[in-house]
Amino acid sequence: MERKRKLIVFSADAMVWEDVEYFKTLPNYKKYLAGGCMIEKVESVYPTITYPCHTTMATGVWPDKHKVPGNYQFKPGMSPLPWRWDYDFVEWKEDIFTAAKKAGYTTAAIFWPVTGNHPYIDYLIDEYWTQGPEDTPRQAWKRMGSSEEMLDIVERHIGENKIRIHPPTERFIISCTCDIIRQYNPDVIFLHPANIDAYRHDTGLFNDKVLVGVEETDQWIGEIMKAVEDAGELENTNLVLTSDHGQMEIKRVINPNVILADHGLIRKNEDGTLKDWDVWCVSGGMSALVYLKDPDNRRIYEKTYKILSDMAEEGIYGISKVFTKEEAGAHHLDGTFSFVLETDDYTSFGDKINRPLVTNYDSADYRYGRATHGYLPHKGPQPIFMAKGPDFREGVVLERGRLIDQAPTYAKILGTELPNADGRVIESFIRKVQE
Repeated sequence: MERKRKLIVFSADAMVWEDVEYFKTLPNYKKYLAGGCMIEKVESVYPTITYPCHTTMATGVWPDKHKVPGNYQFKPGMSPLPWRWDYDFVEWKEDIFTAAKKAGYTTAAIFWPVTGNHPYIDYLIDEYWTQGPEDTPRQAWKRMGSSEEMLDIVERHIGENKIRIHPPTERFIISCTCDIIRQYNPDVIFLHPANIDAYRHDTGLFNDKVLVGVEETDQWIGEIMKAVEDAGELENTNLVLTSDHGQMEIKRVINPNVILADHGLIRKNEDGTLKDWDVWCVSGGMSALVYLKDPDNRRIYEKTYKILSDMAEEGIYGISKVFTKEEAGAHHLDGTFSFVLETDDYTSFGDKINRPLVTNYDSADYRYGRATHGYLPHKGPQPIFMAKGPDFREGVVLERGRLIDQAPTYAKILGTELPNADGRVIESFIRKVQE
């Protein structure tokens, strides 16, 4: 009987190639990943934001097809903004989970973004959290489609772990993952810790705190693989460590909505809250999407384009480029927005409509920390990919790769395919049967 393949994909949010030199000195890298396949620098997607990136990592298509342009839902004036937690936000429904399930595999996802209520994930704990003091963990994750068995695991491990605080969030994720492996032994597992990402937001790009995050990542790989060993699947398991984007350090935050309000395109109540809007800018960190309430209103469109273009030309508003929707399409980005603002490489964009125009760091929001992302994917430190296991060749190192090629490669490892993906299989990584 043919051996049933196993695959674990560990996405270490915001881990970059510059981290790998230290990572290679650590024990679990040496034990589980050394000598396998590696891509030194992976081309991400635009915008370089966690939810668009991870949706591409699962589907193999660009954001212009899966239609997840950012982490947040579009809700002008709402604070805090709700996230795109649920699979309903993904318009492209062919992904690695559907392909694996249809090929007869059991599937698991623990804190993988935009998977809430995914019908093809057997063991699901979505990236989500309680939505108020009256909400319980069991109620919260039940809304996102977790089964009763997964809700028991959530309750077992949530304890004092505060979700969206790091590393308690990761302690929860890893504990849940290990339990799922030991109890249910799924064939395909995707998980998404974000401690390195959080440390960079809080403290900057490269420092001792980030090195602690790399050490934690190594430790958690060891814990997961020990669970795999306990399940008797170590020799059958392919392990992937990858990441979604890098980060760049910022010096300031600029709120374009303040200028749009100055020009009458946003109207406020006497207390400064939103009254009405013709144009609304949604921050994605070092890029921003600009929406028109009526995209067909040419007068408002032209007025807005001139304001934004003048801001970019003046050179003091943090905008290096104003992309029209059509120009954004050249970067594989599409949606209901009309314009995209790209950073000058040291400015992040905010959502506020009231002065001050320029604000300082705010670690409570990832977009405004000391480092962040959202910019064009060729900029800054680049994400990584490494893999080892029975279906991966050994010693294959590529200097460059693409995020969109990951899902088709996973499908090939599992003996299935994603025929309509934009990406293609990284054939040089795949071990042939005769090998």
